[in-house]
Amino acid sequence: MAAEQFDLIVVGGGPAGSSLAAFVAQQGHRVLLLEKEKFPRYQIGESLLPSTVQGICKLLGVYEEIHQAGFTTKNGGTLKWGRSPEPWTFNFRDTPLLGGAFGRGYAFQVERAKFDNILLQNAKRKGAVVREQQTVRGVIEENGRVVGLRYEDETGQPREVRGRYVADASGNTGTLYTHVGERVWSKFFRNLAIFAYWRGGKRLPAPNQGNILTAAFKEGWFWYIPLTHNSDLTSVGAVVPVESADRIRELGHEKAYLEFIRQSPIISEYLANAQRIEDHELYGKIRIRRDWSYMNSRFWRPGMVLLGDTACFVDPLLSSGVHLATYSALLASRSINTFLRGEVNEERCMEEYEKRYRKEYGVFYDFLLSFYDMEQEVESYFWAARKVINTEEKANEQFIRLVAGSTSAHEFFQDREGIGSRMAETHRETDDAPKPDDIIDGYHDVRSQILAQANQGDQRPREKPMFPGGLVATDDGFRWMEHPIELSSEAR
Repeated sequence: MAAEQFDLIVVGGGPAGSSLAAFVAQQGHRVLLLEKEKFPRYQIGESLLPSTVQGICKLLGVYEEIHQAGFTTKNGGTLKWGRSPEPWTFNFRDTPLLGGAFGRGYAFQVERAKFDNILLQNAKRKGAVVREQQTVRGVIEENGRVVGLRYEDETGQPREVRGRYVADASGNTGTLYTHVGERVWSKFFRNLAIFAYWRGGKRLPAPNQGNILTAAFKEGWFWYIPLTHNSDLTSVGAVVPVESADRIRELGHEKAYLEFIRQSPIISEYLANAQRIEDHELYGKIRIRRDWSYMNSRFWRPGMVLLGDTACFVDPLLSSGVHLATYSALLASRSINTFLRGEVNEERCMEEYEKRYRKEYGVFYDFLLSFYDMEQEVESYFWAARKVINTEEKANEQFIRLVAGSTSAHEFFQDREGIGSRMAETHRETDDAPKPDDIIDGYHDVRSQILAQANQGDQRPREKPMFPGGLVATDDGFRWMEHPIELSSEAR
């Protein structure tokens, strides 16, 4: 039997894979998504950033569905951190970018089983072929290029599929990344998390009752995430150095977990009248996860790209996981859409993706190096954010921009018609979509057209290249293009 043919094959149905599949499929390309589990399935990571809710969810067309899902509204964060004897709070709306008349100063605390399933079903609606319970076994290479995958279907039958591009969004436990590069582990962030779920947990005073509470204690820090308004479900996890692993094994998971809680007065207070959930399929046990930060030596090779946690992972303190995953999907989709249409060559497309994604990862990594110093005044953390972002805003506003995921991804929050509204309203138009046989290497032709438009004074892209000689997003946000001003200067 001949192998099936697709334009893009995506491995993994989490936020990165589902978002990428939707962004590429709605451009008319043939997309296959292979997921090893059956959705909905359990996944850790429940606290979203405004960049995901106000940005990616709008671009994907699931904004209203997310709002109607009943998730807890998150206006900001509350921290028992640093030298301050009392908890301190930041609100997303306390920056011009998110507050005021724009009304974007909030996100959600989500159950990932529900949230991820919304994104996966959306990928199906946008035209992607989604197959669950598929186990990917390896890549198919020809002349140094990845051209497909070998996998087993839900019955265990071995299969092959060919694609013009392969995207690995299988997360931190996958192994396909070894075909692209190797993981470089952080020397500073080598932690593990031990966590469980509770009923009856206390909530912060209004209007911050939906905030994540982050509390430092002697051996590490806690997250306390209110997943429901009525206190029926709260995620509580302790993040401690990997050196604590031996003691956790000696005491056992439950004794070690409860000992960490006793070390934190505020977490003990909030759980005083709560009960740990033990009778639920998804939430009924104490879990452990190794949260070692890393970055892959390369994010792409000919025919294959890495997304989300497959490419890099940073400590979960700032709840950046879903933001980085979905933002990488948007960046990678622009590169893949552009390459598939033959508008810009593969190397330029993928280098643009990798540089931008590394930059966004670096913002969180560099800031966390300072934030983990728990003996500073609150203002010192604000100034640390200002040093990383390096803009003219007030230090506290830069801190909020950073923890909202809106530093490099500022385009999400522009208050005008453009990328957000156009992408949210765009549907897959299969009749007009380019077919594989019709796509040729039209890079130089498109380049000439852009140059002609620039010389005629036509509308220019709203952004500037992020890097010298870099690309910019097309006005509809789906692809990359040369910047007309740079092309015009080059021609002269």
